[in-house]
Amino acid sequence: MRQKFEDLKKTFDIALSDLKDGVDLEEIKNKFLGRKGYLATLMKEMADLADEERKAIGRLANETKTAMEEGFARAETARQTSQVLEGEWLDVSEPVFPIDECGHLHPVTQVQEELEDMFSSMGFMVVDGPELESDFFNFTALNIPPTHPARDMQDTLYIKDHPDQVMRTQTSPVQVRSMRKYGAPLRLIVPGRCFRNESTDARHEHTFYQLEGLVVDKGINFAHMKATLEKVAKRLFGDGVQMRLRPKFYPFVEPGVRGEVTCFLCHGKGCRVCKNSGWLEVLGAGLVHPNVLREGGVEPAEYQGFAFGFGLSRLAMLKYNIDDARLMQSGDVRFLKQF
Repeated sequence: MRQKFEDLKKTFDIALSDLKDGVDLEEIKNKFLGRKGYLATLMKEMADLADEERKAIGRLANETKTAMEEGFARAETARQTSQVLEGEWLDVSEPVFPIDECGHLHPVTQVQEELEDMFSSMGFMVVDGPELESDFFNFTALNIPPTHPARDMQDTLYIKDHPDQVMRTQTSPVQVRSMRKYGAPLRLIVPGRCFRNESTDARHEHTFYQLEGLVVDKGINFAHMKATLEKVAKRLFGDGVQMRLRPKFYPFVEPGVRGEVTCFLCHGKGCRVCKNSGWLEVLGAGLVHPNVLREGGVEPAEYQGFAFGFGLSRLAMLKYNIDDARLMQSGDVRFLKQF
């Protein structure tokens, strides 16, 4: 009887060692360890043994069963590991790019990371939102009802057969999403890509990048917003940059302003990029409209806030003296290597 258990263990080990890719491990387990398997059949023969011999063979039977189960577990782990390694296989013979051909960060990415670092040091969260946005969050929740002319001004790109879905025209929808998720008080920035049906020229592109900012707390006023925007301008363009805020209407803020900095090309004298004004508009801002706060689940009588939106593409043009916005989307490596 002892010899039968030892032979069974050897047969099991041979079966595992000769495993092929097409062999089902579960089939082997059932064959040896199943209810009608070899081990179960052999253990039934123990009923005819004397008491003392049955105890000794019983211990051997348990040891054999344990050894077989451990062997099966090792084989199963080995096969799973092999499958993972095959899925992660890497051809080390493939040629690599020369060291001197490493890529460059896009100027927009560089400006975005610099602003993220600055705002993070000021206690702002960096959050994200969907580029394919609902009509509600992109417009209605931002105090732009269906009949509002601001929708026509943005000449929106809607999705065919889905009239309630739109490629977001701004990063502002994340304001309401974040207030609903985090409540107040709140400080955050939202960098991201936006889309509008624009006629492209030196200053405009159909695809561009923005960085939205939102602060909601008790006692927030216009002075808090102005100080924050001036800090950003000086961080990006140096202490000598001049910035001015001029009244401008935005449906989701009241009052609203547009922020302008001196033109980097003409230094205020006037050129084609600044339309001979000497100034370039780089942001829109204002105190958050009470209707927007309510849509975000925040009570305007208790909390106030300010919001601002930078054109990251425009900021990159200013910072790196880029005179044509179309270069940003050109994919020209020669352009990127300059930065």
